[in-house]
Amino acid sequence: MIDLLVVGGGPAGLATAIHGARAGLEVVVAERRRGTIDKACGEGLMPHTLRHLQRLAVHPHGKPIRGISYRDGRLHVDAPFKRGTGRGVRRTVLHGALLDAATQAGVEICHDEIREISQDANSVRAGQWRARYLAAADGLHSPIRRSLGLEQPSPGPRRWGIRRHVEAAPWSDYVEVHWAPGAEAYVTPIADDCVGIALLTSRRGGFDCHLEEFPVLRDRIDGHPHEPDRAAGPLRQRVSSRTAGRILLVGDAAGYVDALTGEGLGLAFGAAESLVNCVIADRPGDYDRRWRQLTRRYRMLTATLLQASAYAPARSRIVPAAAAMPAVFTSVVNLLAQ
Repeated sequence: MIDLLVVGGGPAGLATAIHGARAGLEVVVAERRRGTIDKACGEGLMPHTLRHLQRLAVHPHGKPIRGISYRDGRLHVDAPFKRGTGRGVRRTVLHGALLDAATQAGVEICHDEIREISQDANSVRAGQWRARYLAAADGLHSPIRRSLGLEQPSPGPRRWGIRRHVEAAPWSDYVEVHWAPGAEAYVTPIADDCVGIALLTSRRGGFDCHLEEFPVLRDRIDGHPHEPDRAAGPLRQRVSSRTAGRILLVGDAAGYVDALTGEGLGLAFGAAESLVNCVIADRPGDYDRRWRQLTRRYRMLTATLLQASAYAPARSRIVPAAAAMPAVFTSVVNLLAQ
């Protein structure tokens, strides 16, 4: 019997495995896909996310990010980070760096699809494995979460994300957030010759359809080659609890509000460390409370901004209000970044 089985080999699962292995646990990661894994995401790492990666001794290559810039075609306002810089990193680069760190830490990576899970008072059985604990890091639409009956309905408009890598030199060292009536566009520098553009919207349509709402951005990237688009969603996922006996949820599987504020990976890495601490202490019941404490500020601020942005008159005032009160805007950004 091993100590910890991690189901899902994305960033949250690998961070959990690295923390566990470095704490002396015998850890196995079960992931059905091989090699580096891509995903539709904004790819901008906040300063606090980089600090989590530094504790894991993971240093992925990318482009420095000095802050967040809100734009609506007429106005813009910049909020510089006050405590360190962020970094724009390709998802595959980040995943490769975490995969190398996990291997070096002694984590066994098993390419297997876990279908059946059962547990008793002392262990969890999943596929060929028996473990004292199982960390479910199997993504936004976690089959394990669903099988445990931990999902809850998510009322309100559903939102999706579409990401495109455009072959163009970055024109800013800020993450630009362009606001339009029906979507937001997040522009992140990720390499010397590439920017990532992630569109978030509750409306149907492909990337080019939504890009028409951002004529300044559309014209800037017009004619530049790009990689195939990737999509994800619906984004909002409500969960009744992050624990069920000896099974603990981490990363997107633990619940998600929205990608509006860009905190997902930082919170996932923090939760991974907390999960391992609860396993070491043999107190899985503490994990849900710790997760709620860790994510409270993100959930409150993101839900508030999401609610405001869903109401057209309020949405149209977001950038003007930020421009009128730059100090307040900078303070809010840094609450999330630190």
